[in-house]
Order: sequence, then C-alpha cells, then structure tokens
Amino acid sequence: MPSKISRRNLLRNAAAGLLGAGLPATLGATEGCAEANQPEANASKPSAFAAPAGAVAIASGNGLKTVKTAYDQVVERKLRPVSAAVKGVASVEADPNDMSVGYGGLPNELGKVQLDASCMDGPTHNAGSVASVEDIMHVAQVAEIVMDATDHINLVGPGARQFAIDHGFPVQDLLTDRARKIWLKWRANRNGDDRLWPLNDAGLLDPILQGEPRPYGTIHCSVLAPNGDLGCCTTTSGLAFKIPGRIGDSPLVGAGMYCDNQVGSAGATGRGEAAIMSGGSWLIVERMRAGDSAEEACMYALRRVAEQAERASKWQAAMFKDGKPGFGLTFYAVRKDGDYGCASMLGSHKFAVCTKDGARLEASATPY
Repeated sequence: MPSKISRRNLLRNAAAGLLGAGLPATLGATEGCAEANQPEANASKPSAFAAPAGAVAIASGNGLKTVKTAYDQVVERKLRPVSAAVKGVASVEADPNDMSVGYGGLPNELGKVQLDASCMDGPTHNAGSVASVEDIMHVAQVAEIVMDATDHINLVGPGARQFAIDHGFPVQDLLTDRARKIWLKWRANRNGDDRLWPLNDAGLLDPILQGEPRPYGTIHCSVLAPNGDLGCCTTTSGLAFKIPGRIGDSPLVGAGMYCDNQVGSAGATGRGEAAIMSGGSWLIVERMRAGDSAEEACMYALRRVAEQAERASKWQAAMFKDGKPGFGLTFYAVRKDGDYGCASMLGSHKFAVCTKDGARLEASATPY
C-alpha cells in the first residue's frame, strides 16, 4: 500500500535534498520552502516596530486635501486605513483641473479617457484593482469593491466597467473641454515615432501640464491608523495620449502600491513602466522590513530603478543619459511606527503629509 506523504513533508524532504546538493541554506530552508520550515510563524509574528505616536497619511504633491481627508477619516471616524485612502483620493478623481486623475484626465491617443486604480488593506492583506476603465469617475472605489466583494484582484476593460455599473456607479463622459483641446493639439502635432521614450512630443501643449509634454500624473495615498493598521490606494488616468489599453503601475499590486500590516505601506507616481520593472512599492516595504527608514527605502528603490534604466538604455538610449535616468519617478512610504518619507528621481519634489501637526507639503529626497 503506498504511503501517504503530506505536502509539508514533501517540501521539507525536498529542502533537505537541496541542502545536501550544496545549495545555500537560506535558499533551501527559507526562501524556497518557507512553508516547510515556518508553517504558522509568518501569520502570527508580531511587528518589530514600535507603536506609532499617531496617524499618518502621505500622498503625492497633488494630495494636500487628500491627506487631510484620509487623516480625519481614520482618526475621527475610525475608518479602516484603506477606505480612508480611497475617500481621500476621491476629491482628486473628481477635480477637472487635475489632468492626471479621474474626471478631466488626459485621454489616450484616440481621445478616450481610460482610468486605472488599486487599493490594499493591511489587516487582511487583501487587494483590488481595475484597469482601462472608461466612463466611470471613481475607479478607486470600484477597486475597493473588487477587493471586498470578490475573490479576484484585477478586473480590466469592459468587464471592470460593467462591474462598476452593476454596483451603482454612474456612467459619464470623463473628457472635459480643456482635456479635449489639449488632445487635439497633440494629435495635430504628433509624428510617426511617438511610442518609444522620450515619445518625441514637441512643445508644451498647455501651461497646466507644468512643463511636461506628456505627463504621467497619478495620485497615491498611504494611511497609517493610530493602532498601527495600514492601507493604501493609487489612482490615475495614466500616461497622456497612451496607446489604448496601456496600463502602468497604478493598478498593479507591488508596483503602484503595496502594504504589509507588519511593516509599512508604499506607492509610486511617475513612469509606471519603471515602477513595474522594479516592483518598486513591494521593494520599499521589504527594505523597511530589513530596517531602512521610509526615506532610505524610497532612495534604495530609486537607485535600483536607475541601475535598470542604464541597462534599458541599450535598446532605448533616452532611458539613461548624462549619468542619470531620463524620466521622473517618485516613491512614497510610511512605516508602521509612523516614520514616513518620499524620494523623487530627478530633483526634489513636494509631497503631501498629514499628522497630528496638520496637513502640509514637504520636500522629497532625491538621488540626483
């Protein structure tokens, strides 16, 4: 009669065989077979960080109102951090003057606004996201419903749109007159080689774009509750004039946002492809787990991105020139003990933060 071998014993025996073959003990016993060696430890292991002195909400520079709203929601209304973050970004999603998020966001190359968003709940380690959604303004709220009401994480395109409609979200045209005029101006001046970085856009299309011919935009918000729970959200209309269906890092867990309730939360704005290729938000949380401050972890991730950009310049030369990456990227982070930080790739930028001392803008660190 064949013997019964449990999956756990099989993994344990496999780990022993790997060690016998001369592989490093840390790979065979820890990374390769974590379940075999510590089946329950990770789920119950307490945080190594001190209790926070109070709540913290951090966001990109367009999120001053966002962090105040999120902070008040988590402190006064005792809302869970992820829901506080989602409520916080709603004002930016509804702002027609912010052309990188929600209503008024710049469209894709066909003139259609497509939105992406994701959110993550620290206590349950659950997440939800939607991508390439048309005609729905508050996609961060849709992502939260995906997280809470389904066993899925990602919904995209027409399916995500229908899911939102089924849950009562109104259908509306997201393209404002100003965004449409900017898109028409871009379309009239586009050339035959505008799909490789630096996209070869000539001239500033509108003063509101603040010197960027084709901005990435986005808003991220991470929230730490007074009890140490964490949550985060990222929402965007994506790269202006993108190829239809393109998604960046914003709807991708571990890239555009990530949190671990034992450690901290992080997110990104800027060149989404760089955040994706580096797993930037996940990397920052893991660096904080290893002992980095929030700012140190953001700087570490940017240095990793710069190394990758230098290699990428072998096929797209503009990715890295004059000793630095040729694109912008900003990371934001808050640690479980309340330490927070931000770092931007090309020069210092403002980010928003709210603590017991109020909502304010602060200057980011930068490697260049």
